[in-house]
Amino acid sequence: MNGVATVALNGHPTWFTRGRGRGTKVVLLHGGLSSSASPLRSIGPRLAEEFRVAAFDRRGHGRTADTVEPFHYEEMATETIAFLEFLGGRSHLVGHSDGGIVALLTALRRPDLVRRAVAVGANFHHDAVATSGSLTFEGPDFEEWAEKFGAQSPDGAAHARVVADKSLTLFATEPNMSATDFAMMSRPVLVMSGDDDVVPLAHSIALYESMPDAQLAVVPGSSHAVLKERPAESARIIRRFLTQRLPPMTLQPVRRTTSGS
Repeated sequence: MNGVATVALNGHPTWFTRGRGRGTKVVLLHGGLSSSASPLRSIGPRLAEEFRVAAFDRRGHGRTADTVEPFHYEEMATETIAFLEFLGGRSHLVGHSDGGIVALLTALRRPDLVRRAVAVGANFHHDAVATSGSLTFEGPDFEEWAEKFGAQSPDGAAHARVVADKSLTLFATEPNMSATDFAMMSRPVLVMSGDDDVVPLAHSIALYESMPDAQLAVVPGSSHAVLKERPAESARIIRRFLTQRLPPMTLQPVRRTTSGS
C-alpha cells in the first residue's frame, strides 16, 4: 500500500497509511479483532476514486503492537484524535463496529477535527448486542484468527489470546452511553447498518434519532459484515453522504423542516 509507515501516537509506534492524492481526507476506522486491511480492501478502493483515504491500526490490532493496558473506547478515541492531529485539518471519519463507536466519540470530543462521520454497525451501549456478554473465542475459529493475527502483528501469534481476552472484556462492559449523550453532536453523522446486523435495528434508529444532523441507511440483505457483503453499495451510500449538500432537501420533509442553503 502507498504511504506505509509508522507514527508515534501518544508515544506508541502505530502503523498507518496516509493515502495519496489531494482530495478531502477520509479516515477509515477498523472494527475490533480486525485491522485497517479490512476496510481498505472493501470500500477503500472505491472511496479513493474521490477522496484521500487514510487509516491506522489501533493499538494491539493489525500491524501495531499491543501494550499491557486494557482496551477502552475512550482511549481509542484519544488515539484517533492524535492521528487526526498528525494528518492536520479536518477529516471525514468512516468507522465500522468498534471503529464506528470510536468515530462517534471522536466527533463528540473534537468536532474541530471532523467534517462528517459514518458509524457502521455501531452501538452506544454494550447491552444492545445480545452476544456481548456471552461471546467466546475458542477452538478452530480462534486458531484460524490467531494465525491471521500473528501474520500481521509485531507481537506474533502467541499474543493473540491476550488481545482476544481484552477485546471480549471490552465488548461485555463498554460502551456505557445512552442515546441522549449524542444530543449535542455538532457534526453530521450517517448511521448505517445491515438489516440483519448484530446491533438491533431499534438501537441504530435510537442513535439516529438522538442526533440533530443525522441520516440513517439500512442496507437490505446484509449483516454486520455489510462493508464486505455489499462493498459497492456501501461505498456509494457513504460517498453520497460525504459529498451531498446538507441538510438534504426533500419533497416531503417531516424530521427535517428546513432546506439547505
